[in-house]
Amino acid sequence: MTVTLRVDAARWRTHQDRVVGSTEGVVPVAKGNGYGFGLGLVLEECARMFHERGVAMTAVGTYVESPIALDRFPGDVLVLEPWRPSIHRDLAVIEHPRLVHTATSRSDLTELQGRNPAARYVLEALTSMMRHGMSRMALRGLVDAVGDDPRFLGVTAHLPLGTGHVDEVDAWMRSIPVDRWFVSHLAPEELRTLGDRFPGRVIRPRIGTRLWLGDETAFRVRAHVLDVHPVARGDRAGYRQRQLQGGTVVVLSGGTAHGIGLEAPSAASTMRQRGIAAAEGLLEAAGKIRSPFTVSGMRPAFVEPPHMQVSMVHLPPGVPAPQVGTEVDVRVRTTIFHPDVVVVS
Repeated sequence: MTVTLRVDAARWRTHQDRVVGSTEGVVPVAKGNGYGFGLGLVLEECARMFHERGVAMTAVGTYVESPIALDRFPGDVLVLEPWRPSIHRDLAVIEHPRLVHTATSRSDLTELQGRNPAARYVLEALTSMMRHGMSRMALRGLVDAVGDDPRFLGVTAHLPLGTGHVDEVDAWMRSIPVDRWFVSHLAPEELRTLGDRFPGRVIRPRIGTRLWLGDETAFRVRAHVLDVHPVARGDRAGYRQRQLQGGTVVVLSGGTAHGIGLEAPSAASTMRQRGIAAAEGLLEAAGKIRSPFTVSGMRPAFVEPPHMQVSMVHLPPGVPAPQVGTEVDVRVRTTIFHPDVVVVS
């Protein structure tokens, strides 16, 4: 009874090496659930890139993640979460010499240096993401104040998804006299454009999704068929005893503990995306949400919301039922996915 992530190691690593080889100064991002692969596994891949490809820095999302990164990756570890004295002051990891901190205000930087005078750091720009960072005026003032401080490693900028950010980064780079920039979510052609415009600057792209998930043929998620139950019209099933229209109830490994059936709020921004969201809402209201499992060549509807470790789906009459013990494919949202087993082969 397992949900298994099967990884084609050669294909996966070939893609990683292709991204690293074509992206000068790349900083791999390893955070959260490791994009579905597990934080430990992607950090081991970062260590491989350190030894084989010369990748000198990786980035983690939070200070909580930094100890495992420092343990498994031999280079520098950039923490993307801003240093906050009220939250992080008492963490022992703050003093680690390979840690690189993110500061978003003069007062926070002062507190950090009081806690660890040797702490290395980057300063964050408040981009159109509007998440963390300083305004242009505040950042320029702090950059001028730190001057040629050898602990200051550059400016970091977190950008929205998609393309079209060259002008925004261009404006920041023209107004802030810093030689090294750490940026996210820039396409290869955008990086080339900025490199041509600012030949004296070093641009370090932070890359996570494109690095780990860019070749979708390199991995697949599989779940076991645990039970198969023929049902007649009018039979009921599940915790909520939903009435069925005949066919087959198939019980599959994989539930909310694995991230299956969980969703984030819709990010619909186009008419097509809004239409899809509306249609899915109507299906949900009718109790006919399609599951992420592919069973007998179709994506059947859930009988009811997934349970913690299993899901129940309904095959309509006439659709052949799978055999108990066989595996089926599952579509997952990788940022919330937690497989039982990861097989790298």
